[in-house]
Amino acid sequence: MKITKFAQSCFLVETNNKRILVDPGYLEYEESLLNDFWNNIDIILITHKHKDHIHMEAINKILKNPKTKLYTTQEVKDAHNLNCEIIKEKDIISLDNIKIEVVGAVHGYIPPLKSGNEIKENVGYIIDDGNKRFYQTSDTICFDNEYKCDIVAVPICNHGLVMGPFEAGLFAKETGASLVIPMHYDNPKYPVDIELVKKEFDNQGINYKVLDIKESLEV
Repeated sequence: MKITKFAQSCFLVETNNKRILVDPGYLEYEESLLNDFWNNIDIILITHKHKDHIHMEAINKILKNPKTKLYTTQEVKDAHNLNCEIIKEKDIISLDNIKIEVVGAVHGYIPPLKSGNEIKENVGYIIDDGNKRFYQTSDTICFDNEYKCDIVAVPICNHGLVMGPFEAGLFAKETGASLVIPMHYDNPKYPVDIELVKKEFDNQGINYKVLDIKESLEV
């Protein structure tokens, strides 16, 4: 499995000759991504309706490939007027010998989310290729669950929207992941001190990798 990180919470997962793109948003977006990385995509997965997770201009261009399928929630479909496959928590998406589990997520709330920006339907995804399980949690605060994986991408910007480094570390440990990838820290409106994140993860004995935008790793 090859995992490439992009801004905020976007990942390209390449495994078993398939290409799965999760949460391509507007932050740090550039047209060259469509040729260099976001091309020949088999499945696009969207966790929730906020635009840092769904950049419609890019998605419409990716969907010009007739083989590409888009999966997301009813709330996202309604918010962006999408032609897509509707999924919900506990659904399973099958892509040949790859299983994608749709799991729960709980988006944090702060007053600026009033008047239509609240998230009422939010999901994460666990991509299982039969060898490794990669879990993209979506924007979430801590919640009780029994999800297990080998690699987990956790949001660490806090600000009432998602987890901070302390609880993200605890959450990651509960998944049994052997590798933790921080995400959701590229928005300048919600600054993050990555050195403090590293210090907290070090204190908790977590094996982690902070990926630059467009950086890949093989797992």
